[in-house]
Amino acid sequence: MRLLLLFLVLASLVLISFFIWGDGITNIFSQEGAINWLHTYGEWSWAAAIVLLLADLVLPVPGTLVMAALGYIYGVLIGGLIAAAGSFLSGSVGYWLCRLIGERAAVRLLGQKDFERGRKLSSGIGGWIVALSRWLPVFPEVIACMAGLTRMPPLYFHAALLSGSLPLGFAYAYIGYTGINHPWLAIALSAGLPPLIWFVVSRIFSSRFKGTAS
Repeated sequence: MRLLLLFLVLASLVLISFFIWGDGITNIFSQEGAINWLHTYGEWSWAAAIVLLLADLVLPVPGTLVMAALGYIYGVLIGGLIAAAGSFLSGSVGYWLCRLIGERAAVRLLGQKDFERGRKLSSGIGGWIVALSRWLPVFPEVIACMAGLTRMPPLYFHAALLSGSLPLGFAYAYIGYTGINHPWLAIALSAGLPPLIWFVVSRIFSSRFKGTAS
């Protein structure tokens, strides 16, 4: 019960930040606004974009618009790599901030029963949840934080995170580069490829994941 309650609390905090600052940030970071804002940083536009994607941990930054702007500025390949790196780093920071709380503190927060339940979930279907969550609003960083708190094995988590971040980054960089108005195929790929990639990755490295220490 505490596990579900904590998840809902974290999701609510994200939603509250959206209601407070969402309109203002969205107005600033429209597609054109994001491109113009990044251009002001010149050759450091890529770094500014990564900072924005990291800020998505606590602020309602429209990450997909930032990724599309990277595609417009740098092209599909370089823009996609930067966008994927930003998404990956954002998830990693959320994971490690919560994991470094420590197991004892996590047990106190969740209770022994819910902690063990969360740990079992993280080591089981948790990889699928992490990989699929990257293209969803609100949930990506919340799920990354929960994975860290329940001590999902680091290698397992980061492989799943990469499986979701790569398709997301390249799909939206492609949207920004081409300027297509109805990017349903790209969005479908960004949602559909993560489980396929994770299926392959988890099978290749399953024995290694099993032996990964928590």
